[in-house]
Amino acid sequence: MEASAQSRWWRIGGALMTGLFIAYLDRTNLSVALPSVSEDLGFAGPHFAVVSGWVLTIFLIGYAFANIIGGLATRKMEPKTVVIVSFVVWSAATVIAGFATGVTLMLICRFILGAAEGVYWPQMSRFAKDWFAPSELTKANSVIQYYGQFIALATGFMLLTPIYNAFGWRTLFFLTGGIGLVFIVPLYLKLLRPRSEAPFAERHAEVTVSEPLTFSALGGFAYVLLVFSYVTNGMLFWGITLWVPMAVKSIGFSGGAQALASSLPFLAAVLLAIPMSMISDRTNKRVLIAGLGLLIPGVMLLFLPQLTSGYAKLVLITIALGYYASSYTPNIWSILQLTVKPSAVGAASGIMNGLGAGGGGTIAGFLVALLYKQSGSYMLGFTVLGGIVIVGGVALLASGWISTRRRPVGIAAAPVRA
Repeated sequence: MEASAQSRWWRIGGALMTGLFIAYLDRTNLSVALPSVSEDLGFAGPHFAVVSGWVLTIFLIGYAFANIIGGLATRKMEPKTVVIVSFVVWSAATVIAGFATGVTLMLICRFILGAAEGVYWPQMSRFAKDWFAPSELTKANSVIQYYGQFIALATGFMLLTPIYNAFGWRTLFFLTGGIGLVFIVPLYLKLLRPRSEAPFAERHAEVTVSEPLTFSALGGFAYVLLVFSYVTNGMLFWGITLWVPMAVKSIGFSGGAQALASSLPFLAAVLLAIPMSMISDRTNKRVLIAGLGLLIPGVMLLFLPQLTSGYAKLVLITIALGYYASSYTPNIWSILQLTVKPSAVGAASGIMNGLGAGGGGTIAGFLVALLYKQSGSYMLGFTVLGGIVIVGGVALLASGWISTRRRPVGIAAAPVRA
């Protein structure tokens, strides 16, 4: 029986939003706990920057490969089954990481976390495409992906830091991994529905999923530019997210102030997402809005070296990241879902997120670490990332220009306009 229009938003959107909230706590717990983890696992001191880079970014290496492989391999699989199995795997890996006494086990667990979350991510685009109309996609992507992600980042540092300070990093890992096993998996089993009940799923799925995954089905050269823009996005997002607790500490914030300062950019992203999503769906200017979401923050971050006050640096980072995330992130998935063939949505999402978040994030994680090692400042890395996303913004606008000159292969009634 087909779910009602109203129930789609809480049964599908709400459940997946809650799951991604927990997923991001699993991703960021290490950033909060890094000082104690480095002491206990033996890489504090002169090797901190290099080993921390590996420990933080190995998640993204697993994430990159699994997004691509998972998006391709799960085209014929039931999305509900894939997300539940993925959640079980990475939650167990997070719990096991809490028992680590050396770097090796921590690296293995973080790689498994990345791989399982990498398989999980493309399924969210499949849910959005199957359960929501084209005119609802920006709002749907905001609920399914954006709010869970950025609410976790906005509140996660404030939630996780006191737990870490009071009980230590091992308890933090046990708690974040355990919530997935005890709460999210049963929630998904109860609320998520099979694809056969989805109102906007392809009715001949057994035919469409067997179609070859061609360059044209992905959107052609416009897709290449779209992916490139997402690589620069992944560099900006993960370059800041992985290092923001350490960065705000380096400019004068500690204790509770450090937790609040780390959360501010993501809180701004949550607050700005509501008006930006409304504007995007009403105007259908998704490419323009997303492109400016890279260009304007990129220019802003170029001014970081000119600021001497720690408060001024924090304000600039907060405004830049908040505007970038609320303008770019929800729209980019709507753009993809409307410009690739329905049968290619999962694979296209996996390739783009694997190369962008996984590949771009890995590069950025090491880039910020190496620049910090050379200069003693995290701000230099953030400034370099600003210059990179300016190029990504130009690429996205070019992608939109190409798309307007060819009929979208997805939903012709809802074209993506620049």
